[in-house]
Amino acid sequence: MTDLVLVRHGETVWHAENRYAGISDVELTQRGREQAAELASWAAGAGLTAVWASTLTRARITAQAAADRAGLPVRTDERLRELDFGQGEGLTSAEMKARFPEARAAFEADPAGNPLPGSEDPYEAAGRFTAALDDIAAAHSGGRVLVVAHTTAIRLALCGLLGVPLGEYRRLFPRLDNCALTELRLCDARTGRVAMLQYNSPIGAVR
Repeated sequence: MTDLVLVRHGETVWHAENRYAGISDVELTQRGREQAAELASWAAGAGLTAVWASTLTRARITAQAAADRAGLPVRTDERLRELDFGQGEGLTSAEMKARFPEARAAFEADPAGNPLPGSEDPYEAAGRFTAALDDIAAAHSGGRVLVVAHTTAIRLALCGLLGVPLGEYRRLFPRLDNCALTELRLCDARTGRVAMLQYNSPIGAVR
């Protein structure tokens, strides 16, 4: 079995207005860098055996701080990136409702079945993210691995691994705070032997 600590990157410059970042390579704010430093302090005593990150800059920078304190390299996997939100990239919910109201309403009713216009298919996104986690778990069997990624990708993966309909990800996992800890124990993800050890835990609350 392998324990995977899934972490959303630090705060970005689009957080204040709650803009959908998706695959846009937006920068961390000063608060985001402080959150990465807090995560690094946790990582120093967390018994990590590896650190992985999405290829997007906001995730790599967050992961690098933790890896440095843990004395580990950062490994990246493009499959850990956030969803491409298509026409929703860089927009707020209110702006989407003004530009494509029917599509936004359909998304809110079933975000997996009705992705935003031009968006990546959430089912495909969940599949590639989960496949990345499976490979990471296999590569570090028996270890505890930090995986720094993105909010929607992580929530979709949680649904997939726990056997929950993907369309429920916004309702069941309404928030995933920056640099909070979500930990899974993968015994055999392909047969559903997955345990959730913690969800959205504040940094420093547990080791």
